[in-house]
Amino acid sequence: MGIFWDLIQQDELQKQEDKANSLEERVEQLETELKNTKALLKKTLVALETHIVQDIDGDGKMG
Repeated sequence: MGIFWDLIQQDELQKQEDKANSLEERVEQLETELKNTKALLKKTLVALETHIVQDIDGDGKMG
């Protein structure tokens, strides 16, 4: 009976490890998406401020 219990425990440990790895990969993907979104938002803000000639974000400069 002990060997079956060990196999069940090993299987559960493997499932948890796989879940943790996939979670880490998902966090990395989300961080990359956030970085890209921030860059796009900055470019959009610069273009908009330049177009309407107004400081939208309050940083004291346009563009």
